Amino acid sequence: MHTPELFADLLLIFLVSVPVAFLCLRLKLPLLVGLMLTGILIGPYGLGLIHGLEEIEILAEIGVALLLFTIGVEFSISKLKELRRLVILGGGLQVLLTIAVTAGAAVMFGRELRQAVFFGFLIALSSTAIVLKTYVERREMNAPHGKSGIGILLFQDISIVVMMLLVPVLGGTESMSASDVLWSLGGSFLALIAIVAAGWLLIPRFLKFVVNLRSPEVFVLSVILLSLGTAWITSQFGLSLALGAFIAGLVISESEFRHQITADILPFRDVFNSLFFVSIGLLLSIPALIANISTVAILVLSLFAVKALIIWLVIKVLGFPQRVAIMTALGLAQIGEFSFVLAKAGKSAQLLPDSDYQTFLAAAIITMAATPFVIAGAPRVTNLLQNILRDREPDGVDEQEELHLTSSGGLTNHVIIVGYGLNGRNLARVLRAVTVPYTVLELNPRVVQKAKEKGEKINYGDATRRELLNHAHIDEANALVLAMSDPISARRTVRIARQMKPDLYIVVRTRYVSEITELLELGANEVIPEEFETSIEIFSRVLQRYGVARQVIEQQIETIRKQGYEMLRSPSAVGQIKMANLNAALHSAATETVVLREGSSAIGKSLGELHLRRETGVTIIAVIRDNHTTVNPGAEFTVRENDGLVLLGESEKIEEAAKTLLR
Repeated sequence: MHTPELFADLLLIFLVSVPVAFLCLRLKLPLLVGLMLTGILIGPYGLGLIHGLEEIEILAEIGVALLLFTIGVEFSISKLKELRRLVILGGGLQVLLTIAVTAGAAVMFGRELRQAVFFGFLIALSSTAIVLKTYVERREMNAPHGKSGIGILLFQDISIVVMMLLVPVLGGTESMSASDVLWSLGGSFLALIAIVAAGWLLIPRFLKFVVNLRSPEVFVLSVILLSLGTAWITSQFGLSLALGAFIAGLVISESEFRHQITADILPFRDVFNSLFFVSIGLLLSIPALIANISTVAILVLSLFAVKALIIWLVIKVLGFPQRVAIMTALGLAQIGEFSFVLAKAGKSAQLLPDSDYQTFLAAAIITMAATPFVIAGAPRVTNLLQNILRDREPDGVDEQEELHLTSSGGLTNHVIIVGYGLNGRNLARVLRAVTVPYTVLELNPRVVQKAKEKGEKINYGDATRRELLNHAHIDEANALVLAMSDPISARRTVRIARQMKPDLYIVVRTRYVSEITELLELGANEVIPEEFETSIEIFSRVLQRYGVARQVIEQQIETIRKQGYEMLRSPSAVGQIKMANLNAALHSAATETVVLREGSSAIGKSLGELHLRRETGVTIIAVIRDNHTTVNPGAEFTVRENDGLVLLGESEKIEEAAKTLLR
């Protein structure tokens, strides 16, 4: 039987990818870099072992679509509403400025205007797949720079429609009037609205129908159908596959099935997404790279520098602080995967000569491969640049941030809350109710403005900067609570705060278990991981259901927290010993309610006269009478018929006490 060429190519890709990936992980290199190297090694310009390039590219597009689908599922409509300013203004400014600057530079080097504008199209796009995958792996999706990056990337995906429409116009192969272009854009926009509306109405109902079938296989197939089907529909209207998949995920993000969907789709996403990174490497021509190494090197450095500078400027114009602007700029400074599609179209339209095409591909692939390293090094670069910029300013705070700062004077023995999300708002509300002084630091200027209008004690500022913590009077503070979703900033803030005030009580909220140890080592007093606190609440309620005394449950919870959640984190021998101790503790104490019926010798006696604790070791912790509960009744409390006595003690002792009371 003849083996299909695609099957052989896929088998070869996986065969080479596994050892290359293993080597990269051993060397602590990003996995996607190893996958790109795999493509370079076995591609047509390497060993020439892969032949079905078009089929591999199709599978790679499925990987990108599934990546955007899962990100959409983990996203939400409310988060998208928060990003609308970043999407429209931030993304629009970034794309237009990048096209203008690139076109101007190309014209200066003697290129025709139409070709120069096309070059701007190529440079304006960033890699959605690489940036988002790297942010997901680094757990920075919900960080301020992560949200800024997502906003700009979403606009770039939408702008692809315009660029594809204009490529034949710029190439002169097709004559289109301004009205024709606007008509096409309007049609695509209306199609997008229709797809979102249809998805919003139909997808949740469809999923409920599928779930009622009680078939895991049908459920998985239906989810893949929804993600790829929506992506295909959007592509028919000139929109990108990735945008359609993101929309499908966004609609599902509001449903109760989102967690199961994410778990089911992850294996497919990772496999197909790996093919995408391999397919990028397949495009790189090693001979062309060697022949034009100096040109490619200059182009790579220029791309990173110019694009990062433009994105930094846009984020600053939108009112974000220096740290967010620099981190976002470094994250999006590469060339995007859709630029390859544009490059092919431009090549056909005589906008991109063969020599320029290979040079561009080489430079683009290098920027994409370098992105994980750039994002990993972004915090250090940001700290360095912040220090340089701060040294040039007399007060240590740049002019833009100074406009938003308000006085925190008069505070002493107060709490500094960093982040005004749900956790920060709830903490502020409780502190205000019990009259504990506090102040809030928040990076989102719009959130600050709205909170100030409501009279909140909030400042605009970056808690990773010493001058902002000084402004919040950290030297007089009693506690610092980090309630933001930015693990990198959290670590830096803890380190700086501990240096500035050694006796400060620092509490950090984190979504990730892996952050606990490092944050504690940096100086945090308490680290609250969301998933473990949820599990604690679950097991405490279950134990209450089984009648385990509340104080026993609370004692175990306190022990778990003091041990840094080790009991929940590790199934090791130590953990097993602790669980054995927990079982012993839980079985050693219990509660039971005994109802005094007619004829009981205890009726009419006070609790002191019963001598129950002295004789049996059991304590009466409450008495239920006529649907009213008296907690911790005194020794003089007299019991009556039909009273319910709540007993606390060891199970065997409670049995003995019950017999005593009922005889």
